[in-house]
Formats: sequence, C-alpha cells, structure tokens
Amino acid sequence: MTADAAVTNRDAAVAIAGLAKRYGARTVLEGVDLQVRGGELLALLGPNGAGKTTLVEIIEGYRRADGGTIRVLGRDPWGAGPAHRSRLGLMLQEGGVDPRARPLEVLRLYAAFYRDPRDPGEVLDLVGLRAAAGTRYRRLSGGEKQRLALGLAMIGRPELLLLDEPTAGMDPAARNVTRALIGDLRRAGATILLTTHDLGDVERLADRVAILDRGRIVALGTPAELTGGMAPSLRLGLAAVPDPAQLGAIRLAAVGAAPQASLAVDAAEGPSSLRVLGALPGPALIAAIAAACATAGAQIVELRTSGGTLEERYLELTGDAAVERATARETAA
Repeated sequence: MTADAAVTNRDAAVAIAGLAKRYGARTVLEGVDLQVRGGELLALLGPNGAGKTTLVEIIEGYRRADGGTIRVLGRDPWGAGPAHRSRLGLMLQEGGVDPRARPLEVLRLYAAFYRDPRDPGEVLDLVGLRAAAGTRYRRLSGGEKQRLALGLAMIGRPELLLLDEPTAGMDPAARNVTRALIGDLRRAGATILLTTHDLGDVERLADRVAILDRGRIVALGTPAELTGGMAPSLRLGLAAVPDPAQLGAIRLAAVGAAPQASLAVDAAEGPSSLRVLGALPGPALIAAIAAACATAGAQIVELRTSGGTLEERYLELTGDAAVERATARETAA
C-alpha cells in the first residue's frame, strides 16, 4: 500500500506490535499488540494512568515509541509529513481554540488546511451548533465545545478518526445525536479509534473493544466475546443505604441459600445497590434474600438477574469503578 492509498476493510489502519514507551525509569507501555482494521470502530478502555493517552499520542505521531513497531495508514507516524497527517482527524479534550473565536470561523479556518474539506456550514449543522455559530468559544458549554471538537476532527474527510471522550460533558440528547453522527461516519467508511469512560458509547458503537491496564492490552474482542463467558448475577436495589445490621442479615441469607455466595456493594450503581456474587440467581436464593430484607426492614425497589455485562468484565480486569454505566435510561436517539 502506498502512502496515499486508501485503507480498505482488508487492511489494518493501525498496526502495532510489541510497542513500548518509557519515561525515565517508569514504563508506561510494554509489549502492546493491537490492530485497528480498516472501516471498524475500536473502543479503547482503561483506568486513568493505564497508558491510553500515551498510546494515542504515539498513533498520532506526537510521541515516539521506545520499542516495537507501529504503522498508521501504512506509515510510521513519527516524522510523517503533512500528506499523512491530513488523512487523520483528531478530536482532543482540549482543542487549543482561541477563546475569542466563533465556531463557524474556526471550522472555516480548519477547512482551509485541507485539499477537499467538508463544507463548514454543513459540519456546523451536523454537530448541532448552528444556533451557536456566532458565540465566542469561551462562552460555549462543555458539551458544545466537544461538538465543535468533533466537527474539527471530521472537516478534512479523514480516513482515520481518533476521538478522545467524544460525548463527555454532553446532556443525553446531545450525546445521542453525537453517537448517531459517529455511527454515520463509521458506516461511510471511516476507521475510528475511540477512547472513553462511557460504556454507553462502547455498547452502542464499538465493533471491538480493547482494554488497556498498566500499559498492557489485557482483553480484546467484540463486546459479546468479552462478556460471553461470564455467569449471570443477581442485582439488588434498596430504597436506602443499608446499615451494617441489614447488610449482615442479607449476607447471612445469601450464604444460607448458596454457601459459595458473597455480597458486594455495586460501586458503579451506588451504596444502596448490592450484587450477589459466586452463585446462580435461582429461586431459593432470591426468596431467601427477599425474606431477609423484609425482616431487616430493607425495602427492595429493584431485584433483577442479568448475564455478565461489559461493565462487570471491565471491573474484573481493571478494578476501576470510574466508568460511566451504559444505561437504558438515556433517551433514545
């Protein structure tokens, strides 16, 4: 493939093998192997400090790896020229936009850098900023700044989009519009690498998921593949945070019905939500827990069983609870 050839779905838009990066004595990435196929959307998950930002900066060509190999659209991104960089679209958390500039002005400026850009007015409409076209950047909300950053990333018709937390700071309606737009870009043939803490983005958009922890890829596959081997669990929502006596009663009831069971507070849901681990949620277990709650005065407002979720798999691999749950409570697009 030549430097100017388009990437097809048979090619790897990003091909990484044995990648390493160190800052002095601290190893940030070690032995990273990852491919992003042409035309797919791959979500990169990981706790803060896992190495996600460094990995993305190496893919961008902003940092140089200390070991291993990397090819982005067929080229080593370090030192690649303007022709290569014009094939990438970058959406960053901090866009470096002049605080006095207005969205339409910025889009027109960026469009001038490309040979065949999208129409700035069209992009303004696509990202839902027509009403804010004349508002200075410093006065935009956090969600509006994110939408402008997405517009700047896509204005050059890039083959590869690198999106950093694309729905951060958005209300549910704007989040759904942005997800739909990202889905449209992917269906139009763009390859997308998305970093996020929002599992709603992942479950709605991603073809595959890579989980990075302590500088290594610890899991890679489709959402279904990552959760396929997990056993179903019992989730218990209470009207109020249980006191120690109530927790003890529920725990005793669970162990009495299933000796291998354990009880844990569901950190992602909040202190009034509990999970029963290590036991299948059969009728005897459910009945015992319901009776214990009634006796202890702990009102149940939700009792459900579910298969393994991406959130549970992520927590199992990383122990990081700082992800936003994928939630059906969001308004559908």
